[in-house]
Amino acid sequence: MGRVSFRDLVVWQKALDLVELVYRASEDWPPKETYGLTGQVRRAAVSIVANIAEGHGRTGAKEFLHHLSIANGSLREVEAQLLVAERLRYLHTPTCEALLGRTAEVGRLLQGLIKSLRRQTATA
Repeated sequence: MGRVSFRDLVVWQKALDLVELVYRASEDWPPKETYGLTGQVRRAAVSIVANIAEGHGRTGAKEFLHHLSIANGSLREVEAQLLVAERLRYLHTPTCEALLGRTAEVGRLLQGLIKSLRRQTATA
């Protein structure tokens, strides 16, 4: 049996859903934010899925853990930027809360994967 693809990881799938939601939520933000907050939150969201995929493609669990840590940092960036967008009234509170619920779900899945990999590296 071959190695599972990163696309099969639930955390990657949920993070990809988050990317789509972030793009949709930020479509109507002011044009002056195209290279500011809009671009930042979108890049941070894409960074989550990119780092999960890149880490999965590395040769060892320690490298994967490193990339998952970066993905987790990018996830926190997305959370902070969504809160800024809400404060600036670019996002309605219910939309922001729904997005933050999605970030929390991705965060739980990331932490679970990190814990699992740490256990594997501790016993190896």
